[in-house]
This record gives sequence, structure tokens and C-alpha cells, in this order.
Amino acid sequence: MHVGPLHEELRVPVEPKRLGVLIGNKGQVKKRIEESLNVKLEVDSENSFVKIRLKEGATVIDLLRAKDIITAISYGFSPERAFRLLDESQVLDVINLKEIAKNREDMKRIKGRIIGKEGKARTMIEDLTGAYISVYDKYVAIIGDYEQVRVAREAVMMLIRGKQHRTVYNFLRRWRASTKGVRLY
Repeated sequence: MHVGPLHEELRVPVEPKRLGVLIGNKGQVKKRIEESLNVKLEVDSENSFVKIRLKEGATVIDLLRAKDIITAISYGFSPERAFRLLDESQVLDVINLKEIAKNREDMKRIKGRIIGKEGKARTMIEDLTGAYISVYDKYVAIIGDYEQVRVAREAVMMLIRGKQHRTVYNFLRRWRASTKGVRLY
């Protein structure tokens, strides 16, 4: 990521296969990001990056939110899920599996554990935490509020460390039960 002069522009790398999703049908995804955050996106498909520029009246926070939405789409989230990041209470967290897996087979095993049979593990983590999870390429990306992301990340890390799925689900159920009925005023 490159920050331009006065932090008014960012260059964000995008997975080449995800550029079409980022642009959207008739440019609708790109346009929604631009309109929602008062930014201008310049897509460089040859070098697979997006330059984000602030428009008049936009803030650095708008720039960073646009970066997070673009990054989320690049890590495999649908635009609908990535747009959850428009809400200031939502965050994006990424686990780089390249830093954990020893080789290609280990990477495959780890991703399989996180996804689970027919997607069950990922779905259980999403259902019990309220976070969204994308397992894409060599990354696990998580979107949710801070607490949802923290707990979902811990569940993913437990699976990576080899904990049984049942142990992880029990951890998540205990967390959920402890937060049930808790109101934040």
C-alpha cells in the first residue's frame, strides 16, 4: 500500500481475479464505493491495483474505509458483505496462512479444517459469532465488529493449531451464551 501526498491517495493491490467483482456489473460496485465514501477509484487492471483519491469534503477515514472494502473484495468477500465495512463499528482482519503453513499440503489441510466438511466449520463460526469469514487463496479474512472478529479469529486459530472442531464449537457456544442478553448502552 502506498500513501500519496498529504494522505489524500492510496494505492491498494487487488487480486487480478477479483478486479471484475470490484468493478461490478456496469461499474455498479465501484460506483457505490465512490458515492458512499466520497472518493474516486482508478482501476489499473494491467498492474492489478486501485488508486483511491479523496474528493472534496472527504476525510482520511473515508479513504481508509474504501481501502478496507477493496481489500475485503480482493480477499474473496462478495461486495454485499464487504459493504458491511461502511458501518464504522465494523472491522476487517486478515490471517496470512503463508506465515503458518509449512508447505502446500499443510496449507490445503489448514484451509480444509477452517472450511470444514461442506462448509460446516466456517458456517458455524459465522453463525455463532455474527462475523463473516472468507477463506481465499492463502488468507482468511474476517469482517465483523471488534468482539465478533476477535472471537472468530481465535476460533480459526484454534482450528489451525489442531483443536478438534467440537472443542472450537463449544468455545464459541460458551462465548455466545456469555454475551446473550448483554446490552451495550
